[in-house]
Amino acid sequence: MTQGTNGTATLSPDITGHDRWMDTVGIPIHRGYYIDDIRTLELGWWEERQCQAAFLEMHGQEGVTEVRVTEIAPGKTLPPVHFALDETVYVVEGRGLTTVWADGKEKKTFEWQKHSLFLLPGNHTYQLTNTQGDRPVRLMHTNYLPMAMSAIADPRFYFENKFEPADTPNFYSEAKVVTQEGQGPRAGTSRSLWTGNFFPDMRAWDQLDPLSYRGAGGRAVMIDFPGSELTCHMSVIPALRYKKAHRHGAGFVIVIPAGEGYSIMWPDGSEKEVVPWHEASVFVPPLNWFHQHFNVGNRPARYLAIHPPRGRLRGENVVDPSRDQVEFDQEDMFIRQKFEDELKQRGATTRMVEEAYTTPNYQWTYDPGENFAQDSA
Repeated sequence: MTQGTNGTATLSPDITGHDRWMDTVGIPIHRGYYIDDIRTLELGWWEERQCQAAFLEMHGQEGVTEVRVTEIAPGKTLPPVHFALDETVYVVEGRGLTTVWADGKEKKTFEWQKHSLFLLPGNHTYQLTNTQGDRPVRLMHTNYLPMAMSAIADPRFYFENKFEPADTPNFYSEAKVVTQEGQGPRAGTSRSLWTGNFFPDMRAWDQLDPLSYRGAGGRAVMIDFPGSELTCHMSVIPALRYKKAHRHGAGFVIVIPAGEGYSIMWPDGSEKEVVPWHEASVFVPPLNWFHQHFNVGNRPARYLAIHPPRGRLRGENVVDPSRDQVEFDQEDMFIRQKFEDELKQRGATTRMVEEAYTTPNYQWTYDPGENFAQDSA
């Protein structure tokens, strides 16, 4: 709030309805370019939810996505929460149960474990339980509440709304796959889209398609939640390699299920920001910033990206889509040199292919029998 010249209070244009609501909750709000490890993140007591929790408001969320971390004490069941919007939950640590219901509809209960990913559907009530008696659970929640509150700022609209949800058949049934044909620059290719409300272990997920346009022999899985605007994908980077730099819209929330590496983020023509990561690190590339992901480990690394709304996937200021990606033969020499220096410090050698730096649109070889799965930990 600021004071107007006539003595009346005026709202700062930089303070949103979601900002004001977060301040009323009274739990920590962590800001910056990245969170090193949400397993050890400082939390605070949220009286209404009867749990320890914190908000993440990183550069790159741009008023689009809310990210928060919830901790459930050993053996505890949290109070029911009714929420009007869809929300994804990624299990950072622990095992437990979720029960979801709406008035007049059958309750659904399902189990989850570390590295599970699931949807909490909007206009439902849910309740979370830690089934372990000796250790806490940590969850990462993502939704579009900041964007919604830019239109209707009253939190009661989202937490006391009694709107009746549509029927959802086969709720939390096994995920199914459909084939999508590529469009535009990806015409002539196809990829698998997995659709479901529950994915048991993103660290061990092995249904992966080649992601040839990002290079380095990487693979990915595209995920859609039925009846929801929420989408996401997970990319897997082979050991001792890195992907092409690219940019897009704001609000992509990235969490690391496995691996060790770093990402470099920068606005066009400006200084570069280095983000180190390992399991349970979180970061959000800012709007229209190029970013590039590097695996410095001897095993495949994977990152899970929760997407912004479908209409905001691409940056607003990019006129030519071909300028959204930097090919290996066009990248700044700093990129390759830093990667090779990082590996040298670890006694490792790059597995990047020399031809990729000299041959435009170099096509990587994919081994159909290559194993990208990792045991859950």
